[in-house]
Amino acid sequence: MQCYLPFMSVTTIPLTILGLESSCDDTAAAILREDQDGIHILSSVVSGQTDLHAAFGGVVPEIAARAHAEKLDLMVEAALQQANVSLAQINAIAVTSGPGLIGGVLSGVMAAKGLALGLGIRLIGVNHLAGHALTPRLTDGIGFPYLVLLVSGGHCQFLRVDGPQDFTRLGGTIDDAPGEAFDKTARILGLPQPGGPSVESAARNGDPRRFALPRPLLDRPGCDLSFSGLKTAVLRARDALISEKGGLTEQDRADLCASFQAAVADVLAEKSRRALADQGDLTAFAVAGGVAANQTLRAALKEVAGDTPFLAPPLALCTDNAAMIAFAGLELFRLGVADDMTLAARPRWPLDQTAPALLGSGKKGAKA
Repeated sequence: MQCYLPFMSVTTIPLTILGLESSCDDTAAAILREDQDGIHILSSVVSGQTDLHAAFGGVVPEIAARAHAEKLDLMVEAALQQANVSLAQINAIAVTSGPGLIGGVLSGVMAAKGLALGLGIRLIGVNHLAGHALTPRLTDGIGFPYLVLLVSGGHCQFLRVDGPQDFTRLGGTIDDAPGEAFDKTARILGLPQPGGPSVESAARNGDPRRFALPRPLLDRPGCDLSFSGLKTAVLRARDALISEKGGLTEQDRADLCASFQAAVADVLAEKSRRALADQGDLTAFAVAGGVAANQTLRAALKEVAGDTPFLAPPLALCTDNAAMIAFAGLELFRLGVADDMTLAARPRWPLDQTAPALLGSGKKGAKA
């Protein structure tokens, strides 16, 4: 159960927080400290699972969960060592408690509970998406409100951020997220996973105008997005090439990747333009999430931002990491937020609780 402890919302500094992240296929731990000079990432360690899932063409939840259970204590130990901090110096533990693959989230939550109980310190459950959405405050110290495009393997939405717990969704994907579309496009073209870096690398040598791929939902008002049809268009273009030529050349792959990437960039840029047009009091426009590492997308979004300051986190803070979870925990700590031992792992956890579920959210409700 989450509660508020107003008498603990203001504390003397330094304040040191341990963050844990295990929502998908990265096991991460980080140490964050706030002192008189500001906020410092003392350590941030990540153990990826790409090799474990390579043979399956995507993340296998059971394999991911077991790897998290095996790696979490090692990541905590590594983070403490890198930060030159002992467990006795930790004031609170922030952990991703959703949304995500339930086995991985549960592994992190249970590890955090054990540490918090043993050390007698505050436990704070963090929404993984809030970690991404609040990253611009960690990296650039911006004030509220700001607009963030959260774009990753499992999520894509425009959020107005008015506070650490105050998010308004302006639009989002009604089917595939961009990262998922990148992964599926890579699979269609026989490129290695994860698909985002593979497609971006191949696209550098490609012609983005060779294939006339669709720009879904640009003919409709609003900021909602769709990428499922774009992925299908890549599949059809590939099949047409194979039927005509008997196979794909490296240039064919490069051109398909470049055309796909250009279509994604065009859609995100136009929808960003619409989202910005509806907001007149923003301190910045930021992009966050794993797909934010794509340089072509960053360039397109920066151009759209115009006079609004554009922020994109360092690449290491785009993908899943525990530093962002520790910072989100710090933001909640300041508000006096605390969780007890009933903290649950949640596969679905929308940031905007008032927004209607997007299409394709499934029988169990909106994921984010």
